[in-house]
Amino acid sequence: MNNSKSLGLSVLLGAQFLFVAFGALVLVPLLTGMDPNIALFTAGLGTLVFQLITRSSVPVFLASSFAFIAPISISVQDFGMSATLGGLAAVGLVYLFLAFIVKRKGPQIIEHYLPPVVIGPVIMVIGLKLAPVAVSMFKSFDGSGSADIKAILLGLISLTTTVLVVIKGKRIFALLPIVTGIAVGYVAAMIMGVVDYSVIHDSAWFSIPWITALEKGTFAIPTFNLNAVLYLIPVAIAPAIEHVGDIMAISTVTGEDYLKKPGLHRTLAGDGVATTVASFLGGPPNTTYSEVTGAVALLKVKDPMLMRYAAIFAIFLAFFAKLGAFLSSIPKPVMGGIMILLFGMIATIGMNMLIEKRVKITQSGNLVITAVILITGIGDLNIQIGAFQLGGIGLAGVLGVLLNLILSKHQSLMKETEK
Repeated sequence: MNNSKSLGLSVLLGAQFLFVAFGALVLVPLLTGMDPNIALFTAGLGTLVFQLITRSSVPVFLASSFAFIAPISISVQDFGMSATLGGLAAVGLVYLFLAFIVKRKGPQIIEHYLPPVVIGPVIMVIGLKLAPVAVSMFKSFDGSGSADIKAILLGLISLTTTVLVVIKGKRIFALLPIVTGIAVGYVAAMIMGVVDYSVIHDSAWFSIPWITALEKGTFAIPTFNLNAVLYLIPVAIAPAIEHVGDIMAISTVTGEDYLKKPGLHRTLAGDGVATTVASFLGGPPNTTYSEVTGAVALLKVKDPMLMRYAAIFAIFLAFFAKLGAFLSSIPKPVMGGIMILLFGMIATIGMNMLIEKRVKITQSGNLVITAVILITGIGDLNIQIGAFQLGGIGLAGVLGVLLNLILSKHQSLMKETEK
């Protein structure tokens, strides 16, 4: 009896992580013309692949990468869905190449090129860059950002409920602040009459995503197109750097060093294989989800098995269209209230890394590196040369790495001169 209760609670905890990721997970395919149900399936399968490769030791959930929204949209327009999916499958090979380098040179190569003074601000950017998304969801029903008093009230209800459960929650409620916040927010939305039930009513109970997607033109059999591959591969730089930041962030949250065990080479390989598998099946590239890291920090539960439950639940939802429709009917302000808390926690984790590693932030070199990463990352600076494009978190990380190498070498020369 106790075991069945424990299993039931674990499944519920796992589902909670999917609730946190659900909004962003389906948003990427909706914005890029891909199929959200296939994205659900490939997020679940990708997470299981990642857990297999990392020996089920890292509590992360993989889903649709925001870094590829613009590139996918442009690629579909220029090369078609089939060639785009083939190009995205090749993106996973970039992760495998990086995993090979880390395996050969050891994790110290990451510590050399990505020290705390670089990774800390990058983690902060991951949280702060998403702040406008959370705020827009919080204050409007359509995500447009136009303030709506009902939306703000609803967002405050879900945020306040979650915070109260975190602070005052007892027994099972202490483990389910996010689910509780969403549930209370949803009931409040029903009372306020702002829930759109049509999406639930119009959906079928069960469906096979690929058949529906083929009819809609949101899926095609992947094919190899060199132009599409060359266009999409450079984009992998951004999520690869973000991946390192996420793994360091979850290490900080759980107190485990995942760079050493199971090893960064395994987490990179897991992310890469998950991305390739997802692309072959018609889903967007996978990446580790920062909001799930925030949820792990909030719930203080680090069992990777919970991510497997979340993954299985995602795969189930891909076929159980009615339940997926119910989740998509949750008003944006309800999730916005939750996201304000979670994204803020991610930024705090980055700040805490600088403190724990005793980075002297007022030292001129560190100050320059931190300032450049924060402003270019949050400001979403982009550069484009022909088909090559890099921006946001990826560009901020690259600039941080280059500045660190230049300034650390300069400081070493100064010390030698002083001697």
